[in-house]
Amino acid sequence: MLSQETIDIIKSTVPVLEEHGTKITTVFYEELFKAHPELLNIFNHANQARGKQQTALANAVYAAAVHIDKLEAILPTVVQISHKHVSLGVKPEHYPVVGEYLLKAIKMVLGDAATPEILKAWEEAYGVIADAFIGVEANMYEENEKKEGGWAFFKDFVVEKKVQESNVITSFYLKPADSERVPDFEPGQYISVRVSIPGEKYTMIRQYSLSKTPSTDTFRISVKKEDDNNPDGKVSVYLHEQVKEGDKLEVSAPAGVFTLEKNADKPITFIAGGVGITPIMSMLETLAAEDSKREVVFLQAARTPEFAAFTKQIQSIQERMPNLTYQTYYEDKRIDETVLKDMVKTDSGVYVCGPAGFMEFVISTLYHSGISKEQVHFEFFGPAADLEKAQ
Repeated sequence: MLSQETIDIIKSTVPVLEEHGTKITTVFYEELFKAHPELLNIFNHANQARGKQQTALANAVYAAAVHIDKLEAILPTVVQISHKHVSLGVKPEHYPVVGEYLLKAIKMVLGDAATPEILKAWEEAYGVIADAFIGVEANMYEENEKKEGGWAFFKDFVVEKKVQESNVITSFYLKPADSERVPDFEPGQYISVRVSIPGEKYTMIRQYSLSKTPSTDTFRISVKKEDDNNPDGKVSVYLHEQVKEGDKLEVSAPAGVFTLEKNADKPITFIAGGVGITPIMSMLETLAAEDSKREVVFLQAARTPEFAAFTKQIQSIQERMPNLTYQTYYEDKRIDETVLKDMVKTDSGVYVCGPAGFMEFVISTLYHSGISKEQVHFEFFGPAADLEKAQ
């Protein structure tokens, strides 16, 4: 427990963090990687290059300061971030290193304004927050290992087959190299894939949603090939162009909190933009496998029919699920306010996934139309800060 004095000091730094937070986290990452370049094997280089990770961390530190007197308020965020950490292989020994360089960055940016009292208070607060993360993540690693076919950190999988789903999306069916079964997971969760790309100094890790219903034999991820010049595209281009059937990939255990609610009666609306369809396919296939009688509306947005993945599979599911309404929307007829008003029932649970701009529009429109925040669930491929305007 933190003393009231420490809480008061942390609270007093909130305005400073609001103004200088991103500068502090930028210096933090620079100094951290200078001293510990091996950590570049874990962090997303593209997010670093574009400043996204710095902004995300600044927002997290600011939120911790605001809620330092009631840290239970940020527990859902701790759990969500811990899922990411577990999928990346973050270990307890990483936390003291991060704490050391975070305090160093605060001192470097704030100078004399970072008094010994402020630094001591933040050292204490960081210790409490780090212990919370370490505890949550230890439980997650333990739970992953206890599952049948489960493991902690990374494990070798073989690419059993590659299937082209659209002109930019390819599915990879992954089978454990040790011939063990695949552990159960919640529809909507993701795995991390760790690769060593020829010519790159560090390993790269990317998260990909599991795109089919849980089974005992394989995982399926469905990867959009990004532009060759896009920093985010290095891993996807490598998977599409160089990884062949029979090759091995290192894979983490399933993680993530964007999962299908177990409610037998409430209607569901799925809204997917582009490759955001991947976690939603896992949810839909699971409902179909369970012969669910829930009323389901599925709205899929893509640039053109050639960019739309899984349309035939969804139409096939629709034949077995008469309670499924499926609509596709392309550039000439997009998902707009009228579509959302007409297609989303007021009592529906809504699941949204797609590019940042698409999600920002959909989520904010849903809120303005009277759909509550409790009803809307979303997954975004990137730091959540990119969706701030929709909150």
